[in-house]
Amino acid sequence: MSDPKGENDSQQGAGGRIPGAAGIPAFVLSAAEPSAIPILIAAPHAGRAYPSSLLQGMRHPETVAVKLEDRFVDRIAKGVARATGAPLLYAQAPRAMIDLNRAPDDVDWEMFTRASRPEGSRGLPSRRVRSGLGLIPRRLPGMGEIWRGRLERADLQARVDNVHEPYHTALGKVLGDLRERWGAALLLDLHSMPPLVPRPGCEPARFVVGDRFGASCHGSLIGAAFSHFAEQGWEAAHNRPYAGGYVLDRHGAPNESIHALQLEIDRSCYLDSRLVEPGPGMEAMIELLSGLVRRLATAVCDLAQDRGSKVWAQAAE
Repeated sequence: MSDPKGENDSQQGAGGRIPGAAGIPAFVLSAAEPSAIPILIAAPHAGRAYPSSLLQGMRHPETVAVKLEDRFVDRIAKGVARATGAPLLYAQAPRAMIDLNRAPDDVDWEMFTRASRPEGSRGLPSRRVRSGLGLIPRRLPGMGEIWRGRLERADLQARVDNVHEPYHTALGKVLGDLRERWGAALLLDLHSMPPLVPRPGCEPARFVVGDRFGASCHGSLIGAAFSHFAEQGWEAAHNRPYAGGYVLDRHGAPNESIHALQLEIDRSCYLDSRLVEPGPGMEAMIELLSGLVRRLATAVCDLAQDRGSKVWAQAAE
């Protein structure tokens, strides 16, 4: 991945490669050096660079693309990064090509030609594969199968080698650099969701904060997030129905001072009535989440200070 320095000591990096789309990187990294804040903002499902070959292989490309994307979450991420100085990593490769929030072995081999399938027992498919949303999405509720035909194993390998692994390598490096500078780091993984069905007598949650049920993030950061939303008058839920996926499993390591949380945003809060184009709530959402990031940054620094104090105490003993 290249990251040439500009005149303002910012780093712009373009990494990976989208198979079938010559010259288009799989993801973009934007970060100031030295970092201004110990938080990395990422948007793994917002990619909209579709190779023609990928679209031609879909049964209903226009509809499928919109339903699979975290539609225009990258615009929110860019706005928050500009407002706060946070490093930013966003995918350009579409989720329809490969899902960056799935493990590289979370594959539905029934999507592939017989010659491409591994020999021997493959074990039971994961819950995500059974739902149709594995490493390469297979089907969507109400739409059925996404693809016209079966895939070849070489296609899968090209997507893993050129998109999936470079993205996660870059993500891990940025988090490591932030921890080195600040003593702790936080990944804020941005996603979007359809409006949730409200419970009787309750307003629906407009945000879902996921931390893999406490495994990927210190509780004080979750508390800071919920306090922010409550003070701003927004309903938020914790881990249900979205607790996070492979991104948090791979990169969240609270015991090593690297924290990761997933934030799902109700699309109706920032898109138009069709949930397709940016709507009047976009700027307000950027402002709301910029405040969240600033509050989380303070909490991350507090965690780093506490950890540093404990390390010095242990050394003194």
